[in-house]
Amino acid sequence: MRDRFIQIGAMAVLALGVTGAGFLQPRMLEISDREQLRYTDESVKGAPPIVAIGTAIGALRGLIVDYLWLKVTIQKEKGLLYEVMADADLITKLQPRFPEVWSFHGHNLAYNISVMTNTPEERWAWVNAGISLVRERGIRYNPNDLELCKELAFWFSHKIDGLADDAHLYYKRQFAREWHLVLGVPPVDHEVRIAWIKAIADAPDTLPQLYAQVPATKGLVEDLEKRLAPLGGRYAFAADKRFLLLYGEWAARQASPYAQMLGIRAMDEDAATLVGVFESVFGVDPKDESPAAKERRAAADALLAFMRKRVLLDEYNMDPQLMYEFTRDTGPLDWRHPAAHALYWARRGSQLGEHRVTDELDVAKIVNNDRTEIQAMQALARSGYVSFDPFSGDNVTRLNDPRWIKVIDRYFNTLYTKHYDTRGAGGETFMNFHQNFMKQAVRELYRTGDVAGAQEILDRLDSLYGSGAIIPNTDYALPLDDFVQRVTFGEYEMQPEVARSDVYSVLERGFREGLLLDNEKVLEEALTFARDLTRFFREVRYNDFVNKFGEGRMKDLIGQLDESIPAVLTKVLLDNSQPLLDRLVIYRKAPEDVRALVYDRVRPVLEAEFAASRLAATGLAFQQALPEPPGIEEARRRLAEMAARRAREAEESTRSEAQRR
Repeated sequence: MRDRFIQIGAMAVLALGVTGAGFLQPRMLEISDREQLRYTDESVKGAPPIVAIGTAIGALRGLIVDYLWLKVTIQKEKGLLYEVMADADLITKLQPRFPEVWSFHGHNLAYNISVMTNTPEERWAWVNAGISLVRERGIRYNPNDLELCKELAFWFSHKIDGLADDAHLYYKRQFAREWHLVLGVPPVDHEVRIAWIKAIADAPDTLPQLYAQVPATKGLVEDLEKRLAPLGGRYAFAADKRFLLLYGEWAARQASPYAQMLGIRAMDEDAATLVGVFESVFGVDPKDESPAAKERRAAADALLAFMRKRVLLDEYNMDPQLMYEFTRDTGPLDWRHPAAHALYWARRGSQLGEHRVTDELDVAKIVNNDRTEIQAMQALARSGYVSFDPFSGDNVTRLNDPRWIKVIDRYFNTLYTKHYDTRGAGGETFMNFHQNFMKQAVRELYRTGDVAGAQEILDRLDSLYGSGAIIPNTDYALPLDDFVQRVTFGEYEMQPEVARSDVYSVLERGFREGLLLDNEKVLEEALTFARDLTRFFREVRYNDFVNKFGEGRMKDLIGQLDESIPAVLTKVLLDNSQPLLDRLVIYRKAPEDVRALVYDRVRPVLEAEFAASRLAATGLAFQQALPEPPGIEEARRRLAEMAARRAREAEESTRSEAQRR
């Protein structure tokens, strides 16, 4: 009987304890949210089901996790990376609110395991897995963690957009292809691009809402489902990534020169039927101005915007509203470029996570995240103009986009003000970056003909780092022409080899952008710069200086500068990291006299590359793709004379050297 009373008393105490805990829990959650004792601003928001299991384990969970961390550390030191992956995945399940484990696990996949594979395809699978893990799971469970967002942004910048990995070109192709199919080709004009991404952000959240907002979409979806039914579940309609990629592949074919030349439609019979379905449902003639056609196009656009919104939210954990705001507030983001995603995640981390960094010792996290964002802007300025055909097999064409120059200038102001009182160097940490970048911008805008834009930046540099500096100087108080010439030529006497590098860089950009984008001004400025610099070194007083070994100080350099124009065009045409079709276009648009100088140099390599490309399958003859230029015989005669002259000079030099000895 006594034992029974004890049991009843214990049950009563247990019931009182559970009841009291229930009453106290809301208050405890409120305090933890207010005091930021959790990894998210709201304790239960976005919690995965595994959290319930971890909570049920109770204090034992800590012991298990400690054991797993020790085991993972030992395994990593031994190089047992696959075992590390399995245990790290278990840690993420037991501690989903612990950002460091997601960062560790993602880095392990994207960096450590990926480099142990043997093919670019395998490497990309692991890199993409690491990024997806953090983006779609880690940040979803820790939406307010600044450091996790910064890590993800860095991976986009370093692993995909950078050059450190041997497979980086393959990464860029695969990344551009995926986002080309998901979102399509963005409009070139910035304002139109803002409206384009805003349409996705403003799309309804559910199909019923879509039907209510655009009634014609209901009939469109029913028609689509009816046509797809015979193909089975593999091709069934759903607002998911699988179906959107199918649509994106069809849409990309319509605009792809390679797909049209090669007659690419589909890989199998079912997919060929799917192409017919898409053409029937979405392929409304844009020239048809009938009311029915207009309604059909509007319904198709609304359905596509809805699908893209759902896929961005559900599959990529990316908020279309933020994508719209960042495009509006920064610059023309092209989501096929990894730096656009680096900017997105860095800025997202800043907006949603900075307020949680309250310890002054952790302020470096904010500074580093801001550095990542402005470096992403720099990458977009250098290569943010993207052109890509997913059916070509070629690398991504990435050209500079000067629209980002003013964006970076404005953002520097923001960062300098923001970090003016930050412990350490504060805002000054961004000054060297800004000064160096804007110097390059002055030259870039000047050479592209934007004299007013170049002058505006020069005036700003003077106000910040010249006459308006703490210690005033006259470095920037120069006429624009003189400043560009001084920056260009000023250091050449001390380091004349820099001249060759500058000439080659300017010419390479001139050929790529001036010819590929039909910007005659860019090419004209590049050719003028190369010729002026060659003349500068030919005429300066120290040109005749001969050292004690009898060698002309500038002789080799001037010879290289004389050859710079054909040499750089040859380099551009043989650079197989660029699409073959782009290079053939550059060749056909190049000046005839320069084409004649490079034809014999590039023909054998390009002919072999052409034969192995898909262009050969179209029936196009190589002679049509790379026609022999007018004046080729005269160019060959001149080249032969130059070669003979150099041979004589080399012989005379050898004879003179022998006589001195």
